[in-house]
Order: sequence, then C-alpha cells, then structure tokens
Amino acid sequence: MAPPPTKPPAPINYKLLLIGNSSVGKSSLLLRFSDEQWLPEDESSATIGVDFRVHKMEVKGKKVKLSIWDTAGQERFRTITSSYYRGAQGVILVYDVSNRESFDALPRWYSELEASLSDKVVKILVGNKVDKEFSRQVSTAEAEAYAARMNSLFVEASAKTAANVKEAFTQCVERIMDQPELWETPAGTGAAISSNVKMPGGNINLAEDSQEGGGGCSC
Repeated sequence: MAPPPTKPPAPINYKLLLIGNSSVGKSSLLLRFSDEQWLPEDESSATIGVDFRVHKMEVKGKKVKLSIWDTAGQERFRTITSSYYRGAQGVILVYDVSNRESFDALPRWYSELEASLSDKVVKILVGNKVDKEFSRQVSTAEAEAYAARMNSLFVEASAKTAANVKEAFTQCVERIMDQPELWETPAGTGAAISSNVKMPGGNINLAEDSQEGGGGCSC
C-alpha cells in the first residue's frame, strides 16, 4: 500500500513594515511589488492610517508569506502607525532621492524603530524615485554611507520603472531568513511566529489563503 502523500510545508510568515515621510512612494513601491502596477503621482492618494497586503513568494527554495504594512507618513498618524511595529521582522525605510527633506528625516524614523523594536530586526534603506535622476538631491554615496552607519541594507529603486523593487523586498527577506532567532519559536522548533495578525475590529489569519491581496485600515 502506497504511503499517503506528504503535505507540503506551510509557508513561513514574516511581517514587514514600510515607513518614511509622506509622498516618498511607499504605497507605490508596495503596489509595484505586490501587483506589478504603478499609479502616477497625480492619481495616487496619501495612505490613511495603515494599509495592509499579503504577498507570497519563494526565497532560497522556501515558501514565504509576507504581511506588509504600509504606514502613513504624516505626523498626525504617528501614534496610530507606531502601534503596528510590534512583531515585525523587517523594516523598509523609504526616502525620495529627489527630496532632501525626506532623507534628513531618517534619523527620526530610526529613533522610532529603536524605541519600538529589537535592534536585531532587519532594516533596509530604499532610495525611491531614481527615475528622477535629473532632480536628485541625495547622492548614492551619501545614502549608502548612512545606511552602513545604521547597520542597514541599502538599495536605490523606482516604483515607476520597477527598477530594484523586487530586489529590495527580496534582500530584506533573505536577511531575515539568515537570522532564525527573528522568526523561530523560542523552543527552536522552526515553526513561524503566530500567523494571527491583530487589527482593529478583529484578527487576520495569515494561514488562510482568503486573505491574499490587500486589506486596509482607515484608522
């Protein structure tokens, strides 16, 4: 009698955050990564509170399910969005290479992370909008040096052209995978952290395929 077919291993669940000033293109990066789409700036709107998407991918031969939280950059939402930091294994900090102010604000964002998350959490600094090279205000060398000082990965990308967008998310996930202490259970069983995600009004179970796609919180 043939043995019953083995059940494929469940995907590993990781939580990622997108943070940075308003209008740097966080939502555009997420839309390009998850849906391979891009909205012109005059057609997009600012994130209200927190947006949420689930994305499946395969990295290093393993299936991964990402819960990606796109946070609002406006100051008035900071007390709301900071509550979503808990449990994140990776953070994508975004600035606009054509907007010096968005780069100069990064120390404040890093300070917020230090207050909310372990210093072991994987961080990657993403300089978005490299398609605006003609109006660049932050050099690659300066940003790369800053990322190194902050113990962060670094990449420049463009949500408009899709340049390095997938690479940014993949690099972050690969580094998380290299640090099992971020996602294995304390007992070291190899099981991922709880797949239940708390949101206002109820929980989201990442183990359920019905959650594929986007969700949102207009807090």
